[in-house]
Amino acid sequence: MFHSFTKTISHIVLPEKFTFPFCYTPHPLCIEAANELQEYIKSQILWAEELNRGKMFGVLVVRTDTGEIGYLASFSGTLAGSYNHPYFVPPIYDLLQPDGFFRIEEENISTINAKIEQIRDDVYYRECKDLLEKEKAYSFQLLNDAKVSLIEAKKTREIRRSVHPEETELREMIRESQFQKAEYKRLERYWKKRISDLHERVDAYEKEIERFKVERKRRSAALQKELFAQFKILNVRGEIKDLCTIFEEEVHKIPPAGAGECAAPKLLQYAYLNHLEPVAMAEFWWGDSPKTEIRRHGYFYPSCKGKCGPILKYMLQGLNVEPNPLSDACGVETELEIVYEDEYLLVINKPEGLLSVPGKNNADSVFRRMRERYPDATGPMIVHRLDMSTSGLLLIAKSKEVHQNLQAQFKRRTVKKRYIALLDGVILNDEGEINLPICLNPDDRPRQMVSWKYGKPAMTQYKVLERLQTRTRVAFYPITGRTHQLRVHAAHPQGLNCPIVGDRLYGRESDRLYLHAEYLEFEHPIFSKIVRVEKSPSF
Repeated sequence: MFHSFTKTISHIVLPEKFTFPFCYTPHPLCIEAANELQEYIKSQILWAEELNRGKMFGVLVVRTDTGEIGYLASFSGTLAGSYNHPYFVPPIYDLLQPDGFFRIEEENISTINAKIEQIRDDVYYRECKDLLEKEKAYSFQLLNDAKVSLIEAKKTREIRRSVHPEETELREMIRESQFQKAEYKRLERYWKKRISDLHERVDAYEKEIERFKVERKRRSAALQKELFAQFKILNVRGEIKDLCTIFEEEVHKIPPAGAGECAAPKLLQYAYLNHLEPVAMAEFWWGDSPKTEIRRHGYFYPSCKGKCGPILKYMLQGLNVEPNPLSDACGVETELEIVYEDEYLLVINKPEGLLSVPGKNNADSVFRRMRERYPDATGPMIVHRLDMSTSGLLLIAKSKEVHQNLQAQFKRRTVKKRYIALLDGVILNDEGEINLPICLNPDDRPRQMVSWKYGKPAMTQYKVLERLQTRTRVAFYPITGRTHQLRVHAAHPQGLNCPIVGDRLYGRESDRLYLHAEYLEFEHPIFSKIVRVEKSPSF
C-alpha cells in the first residue's frame, strides 16, 4: 500500500504542518502523488465506465520510521463493487465481507422489501384499491345528484305552498318530503357501508404492508447502529472511538449514511495502524460531475464536512495541523473605501477577504468597522451581504428606518446589481440567462448545490465582456440573491460550466476569487431619487 515516488522529490521541501483538510492548497508532494495515482487510474481499463461517472480519490504523503517519503492512495465508497483493491488502502471496516453481519441483515431487509412488493402486486388487493376509488367517486356523484334533487323538490314545494293549497295537498307535500329525505338517508347508509367494506378489505393489506415497513425501519436503524459501531477510528495518540461516539460528542447526531467510507479517513487510519507519519493530504475528483454537486475532473477538493467533519476533527487530534485559511479570525488591514455617502446611508467598496458581518468569533468585519465609525447609527446597518471572498459595493444604512426601506427594495427585486467575474474557461454564448434552483448541501456546508426538489428559485443573467485565451470576462446580473448563486451558476455543468477563477469551493484556488460587485442602483429612501454607484474591479 505504501508507494515510493517514481520521480525524485529531493528538491521539494516538506510542509511544517499537516494539511487542514477542509480548506487547503495542495502541497507539491500531494500534486506529484496525485499525478502518479491518476496515471494508474488511466491504466485500469475495466474501471473506465464507472470512473467516468465520477469518483473522489485521495492521497496521503507519509514518512516511514526510517525517514522514507512516499504516499498512500484511496477512494471514497466502493470501486467495481469492492472496498479492496491492491493499489489502495483497505477500508476501515469492510461491510461487504460475505459472512459479515451486514450482508446477512441486508438479506433479511431485502426479504422484507420483497414481501412488501408481493403484497402491493397482489391482484385482489389492486382490484380492491381500484374498485374503492371508483366506488368513492361514483357514490360522491350519486349522493351529490340526490342532494340536488332534494333541493329542487323543496323549492317546488315552497312554490306550491305560496299559493295556499288545500290541507290534503299540504299533508301530501309533507309525506313527499319525509319520503325523499328517508330515501336519501337510505342511499347514504348504503354507500357508507359499501365504502366501509371496501376500505376494510384494502386496509387489511395496507396494515400488513405498514407492519413490514415498521419492521424494516427497526432493522435498518439497528443495522446502521451496529455497523457504525464496527468503525473503530484511531487518532495519532492511539485513542480509539467508534463512529456513534464521535458524532454524538461532536454534533449530537447519529452518523450519516456512508460515514467512515470516504478517502481521507481511510488514509489516516491506515497510516496510524502502520506507524506511518502523515505529512500532507489532498483529494481530487475523477470523471463527470454529479447532477447536484459541482465537481470538475482532476480538480482538488476539501473534505466534506457532513460525513468527514467530526471524524477528521477527531483523527487529527495530536497532529500539528495548519490553521484554517478561511478562519473568520482573518481580516484585512485595508481602510474601507467609501464610494458614496450622505447623512442617511453610504456605499463602501468591500475588499476581498473581509467579512460583511461578524462570524462565530466576532471577527473583523464591515459591520464592526461601521459600528466603530458611526456609533450613533441604529439598526443592523448592513443592508445586504457579499461573500468574504467577493469584493465590491456594499450598501449600509445609518438608521433602522432607512435599513428597512432598502431591504424592502431588495425583497421587491427593484435594486439593480452588476457583478464582474473572470471565468476559468471560455463560454460560447455572448449572453443568456441561467435558471438553476439552489439550496445548501447539508453534508458539505457551506457548499450549495442545485436541487430541483429542494432548491429555491435562482436566476442570473449574464453577458460576455471579453474572451481571453483560456478565460472569459463576464458581467452577471443576478435577479435573485441566493447564497453563492453566481458561483454555482458559473460552475455548474447546466450553467456556464466555467467556475469563477479562484473559487475554492466550486473551482480551483488562485490568488483571490475573481468576483466583484461593480454596480448598484436603488431608490433613495429619503430623497426618492435614483442613486447609481459604480466601482470597477482591480482585476
